[in-house]
Amino acid sequence: MYPFTFIKAPTESAALAAGAQGGKYIAGGTTLVDLMRETVERPGKVVDITALPYREIESGPSALRVGALVRMADLAAHPVVRSRFPVISQALELSASAQLRNMATIGGNIMQRPRCLYFRDVTAACNRRAPGTGCAAIGGENRGHAVLGTSDQCVATHPSDLAVALVALDAVVLLRSRDGDRRIPVAEFIRRPGTTPDKEHDLRPGELIVGIEVPGGAHTARSGYLKVRDRQSYEFALASAAVALDIRDGVIRDARVAVGGVATVPWRLSDVERLLIGKAPGAELWAAASAHAADGAKPLHGNGFKVELAKRTVERQLASIGGAA
Repeated sequence: MYPFTFIKAPTESAALAAGAQGGKYIAGGTTLVDLMRETVERPGKVVDITALPYREIESGPSALRVGALVRMADLAAHPVVRSRFPVISQALELSASAQLRNMATIGGNIMQRPRCLYFRDVTAACNRRAPGTGCAAIGGENRGHAVLGTSDQCVATHPSDLAVALVALDAVVLLRSRDGDRRIPVAEFIRRPGTTPDKEHDLRPGELIVGIEVPGGAHTARSGYLKVRDRQSYEFALASAAVALDIRDGVIRDARVAVGGVATVPWRLSDVERLLIGKAPGAELWAAASAHAADGAKPLHGNGFKVELAKRTVERQLASIGGAA
């Protein structure tokens, strides 16, 4: 770990001032501390924001608002989230270990950096960590890497389960800096690698996540998250699916589907959604729609199985949420 200056911000204005001067924000620290220990992250200043008041969980008729410093475990256990937004609760409970969920924050969760072994090995070529050095995963060990949203610069998957659920529900990130406030959809906040894989988030210098806002609707209550992984405890997804359906009078009125574990970002399946809306739920529809879950995939030599796995994961979760009749 490299030397750094530690600043405990007593107020929001103090935190924003330190951030504007190049400070790296820390709350739960469950990702940042690991990366600093491995010398992947080398901040000169670390700004502790745990004294700030972003801990609300507010649910109104039109939206759920969650403060950035809410712990994962607290949001997952909240009775309103369990009943009205079960896909969020399930995604959180399938993330990490109980100990980490008790420490990690919602803002930090969507800011997670890749779990790619080459990203975390400072001796390996990695364009995210060191732009212009190459991507060792493309020709190396890539069983767990992405088949969607990749580029010739990076093929690392996005690690957050929660972010997949948030993208499916059109959630918005609430940002604050000394220049004012911004709102940006989670789907735009988390960036595809393209030619600039080191720019993982649409976060301006000194900007701070203050919360997440999730629009309500009839679809949110009939929702859920499925995670497929090599083992059932403390493992990242090989494929996952967040599904939310509004079914009334035997017809699908609205559908939200996103996948994780197979893409460089939480991946919204708009084509699958269009095939579902206006149709009667049933096994044939689930199979026909999920057949498009991996459209545009570019598998590597080690992860071709993810193409079929993505389709089967989506089909299974559609059946689980939508039923067969």
